[in-house]
Amino acid sequence: MSECSAGCEHALPPPKPWPAPLSNAPFGSLQKQVSIMSLNLTTKIDEIQCHQHADTSAALHAIRSQLQDLTKSLESCQSEVVEVKRDMVAIKHEIDTLQAAKEEIEELRDAVDRLEEQTRRRKIRLLEQGLTCFLCYAIFAAVLGMFQFGYNTGVINAPQSVIENFIGDCWKSRYHRNIENSKQDLIWSIAVSIFAIGGMIGGFCGGSVGNKFGRKKGLLLNNLLGVGGACLMGFSQMSNSFEMLILGRLVIGINCGLNTSLVPMYISEIAPLNLRGGLGTVNQLAVTIGLLLSQVLGIEQLLGNKKAWPILLGLAVVPAVMQMVLLPVCPESPRYLLMSRQMEDEARRALRRLRASSHVEEDIEEMRAEEAASQTEAHMTMLQLVRNSNLRMPLTIGVVMQLSQQLSGINAVLYYSTSLFTAAGLEEWQSKYATLGVGSVMVVMTLVSIPLMDRAGRRTLHLYGLGGMFIFSIFITISLLIKEMMSWMTFISVISTLCFVIFFSVGPGSIPWMITAELFSQGPRPAAMSIAVLVNWLSNFIVGIGFPKMQETFENYTFLPFSVLLGCFWVFTYYKVPETKNKTFEEISAIFTRGVDRPMKGETGPYGATGEREEAHL
Repeated sequence: MSECSAGCEHALPPPKPWPAPLSNAPFGSLQKQVSIMSLNLTTKIDEIQCHQHADTSAALHAIRSQLQDLTKSLESCQSEVVEVKRDMVAIKHEIDTLQAAKEEIEELRDAVDRLEEQTRRRKIRLLEQGLTCFLCYAIFAAVLGMFQFGYNTGVINAPQSVIENFIGDCWKSRYHRNIENSKQDLIWSIAVSIFAIGGMIGGFCGGSVGNKFGRKKGLLLNNLLGVGGACLMGFSQMSNSFEMLILGRLVIGINCGLNTSLVPMYISEIAPLNLRGGLGTVNQLAVTIGLLLSQVLGIEQLLGNKKAWPILLGLAVVPAVMQMVLLPVCPESPRYLLMSRQMEDEARRALRRLRASSHVEEDIEEMRAEEAASQTEAHMTMLQLVRNSNLRMPLTIGVVMQLSQQLSGINAVLYYSTSLFTAAGLEEWQSKYATLGVGSVMVVMTLVSIPLMDRAGRRTLHLYGLGGMFIFSIFITISLLIKEMMSWMTFISVISTLCFVIFFSVGPGSIPWMITAELFSQGPRPAAMSIAVLVNWLSNFIVGIGFPKMQETFENYTFLPFSVLLGCFWVFTYYKVPETKNKTFEEISAIFTRGVDRPMKGETGPYGATGEREEAHL
């Protein structure tokens, strides 16, 4: 060994051992670089020692310090690697958790898809249900109440002059002087319009009666009012009391108000899904048949004369007695039994009778789905309904639909058609037969609208009805304006009036009663029907008592305000009213709670397309 080598061995202490190599693969290259640096440094030290550099000791000390710092850095890196590894383990655990959550979401999505498929199949089975004999019997028994409403709406029209003479005779026998024309007209107007006041009272109480006694028992108890009101009217001439006539009209009005609330509710709850629209139109059919019968019996040759008019009014006892006989055989509403009284066995029995089948699970499941969707809405009062923001839009739609029926001008035709045709230039006897034509057209067109209701849809028919009424109300105004210039315009006026009635029968005649019951689930439905019926009768009263004054004020322009209102109702229906055809109560309720209608596969939205318009406007 050379002297240089020996000196070097004495000058350098034994090298400090390197830390154990890191096992983590990402830091393998770093360890390799440190090893190369160590080798290079050792070589450099050997060169320095061989050349006997003056500052060898200081240089070696600095190098050792650097190596020690490097060693500490490596140790720190190793601890950081351990922490990173721990973090990676935590991240891997979170990834595993997310993967498990993803799998659960997929399973949940599959479950939702299966549930939707079951719902779709259930709905298809519901749509396949048909009419049964017992269902027809139950509907016939129920709609006698709407027949009562139609009969008493039209019965006062034809014998107007006879009843006005009766009022004058009563006044003269009491006070021994002739009644003033203004007082006679006032008493006659009260006799006509107080029917609507009774309807408001009955409609207001309809929801409470339906909840407390049930739909069927409520209808049965209501017939006591029907019998009482008919007797008061029938015996008014015998008692020489026009007050009895007015009181009888009030009582029969209460009876009809309750009917207009309870009957649509009962029918909508017992009807199969695919027939709910058509069977709901049977309400209006019963109304129009009642109107027509009252008009036919009201002609002078039959019962519309001085001696027989009390019989004409007293015949209102017949539908009340018939319903008292027929309705006890019918079951209570299955929806009421299951959802309001939690009587599932009774509901099943009622469904088996109505469907003539033991397979009623689809109906039960639909009711349970509706019940689950309306848990927070059970037994709402009218005040709670008005305050509920989620139900504000369907309530607004229900109210406007009722207004579109009564403020369309149809009651001006029904109450005063005889005088209206006389004003148009017809003879009195011709006016009475033209009034019969109005009733006949309503019956025929209501029959036509029954199959259309579940094909074209409620919204579409209502739009056609309002649009046609708007056009022909303008024609009526034009014909009244120029009837003196052209005699043949009298017939144009009559034809326009009949067309006005035709379009009323297509849409506004039946749809408002039906759609109000459809827009609400079981909980708020009675309160909603009460509000809707109250609004209907209130507007009925306003038109009934105000139309003579309108005729006096506007003269030939009498129908112009109705034209403006019809235009407004058409716009509202177009933008705000959803289509309810072939939708379950649960689906209709979801339109408003979600703010958008999401149709199931193969179905259309509420506007007959994809529901995009519903999303845009609701």
